Amino acid sequence: MCDHPSHSLQSRRQFLEAGLGLLALSTLMPRYAFADAPPPQNAITPDVALRRLIDGNARYVSNKIDAKDFSVGRAARAKAQYPIAAILSCADSRVAPELVFDQGPGDLFVVRVAGNYLSSDSLASLEYAVGVLKVPLIMVLGHTDCGAVKATINEIKQPAPLPGHIWDIVDAIRPGVAKAVEAGGDNMLINAIGTNVDYNVARVTSAQPVISEAVGQKGVRVVGAVYELASGKVLLRQAV
Repeated sequence: MCDHPSHSLQSRRQFLEAGLGLLALSTLMPRYAFADAPPPQNAITPDVALRRLIDGNARYVSNKIDAKDFSVGRAARAKAQYPIAAILSCADSRVAPELVFDQGPGDLFVVRVAGNYLSSDSLASLEYAVGVLKVPLIMVLGHTDCGAVKATINEIKQPAPLPGHIWDIVDAIRPGVAKAVEAGGDNMLINAIGTNVDYNVARVTSAQPVISEAVGQKGVRVVGAVYELASGKVLLRQAV
């Protein structure tokens, strides 16, 4: 006996809907979810990711960086990225995170702004790195002799009009350096650079909802560091 036409149409519709549903799901699933595909390079713990950066910086400092063939993996990188860390770095031309940590294309997700402070724009980028790209580590990277921190210190000590939108930078950095300026001393600049890093590490760590949840689940770690321009060394800050 033949199926009723309406039943046949309904069955075909259900079959097509089920097929489309599976197709949509497969496009959302990462390629490494299948048994025959290796896990991505960022399927590692935060501590392992940090160790990779520390080891890479040691190679950079000793001028023994790994030789890189930038053509290798280019086709794969055109399809997807799996960075091992996100770096909130200063825009200073002397600070190049990929070089400082001896990493290649696709290894680091770098967000740069003068003074390495957290803004709504940089937060959105870091949330993308955590929520979509699944980075296990975020580093706030300051550096010695930071001009943005210098300008902020000078403005706090002797308020004066600033040109253009530079005021926006100073205003954003001010909360992170105010205590160091108040304390004074011969090491005011380096102390302010450190406290600015610490302040923004705390802000990134507590940023809701994406990053704070990932940190709470131990899937992401947020650390601070200062890059020494003269030596090339990256010095980790104490946890805050």
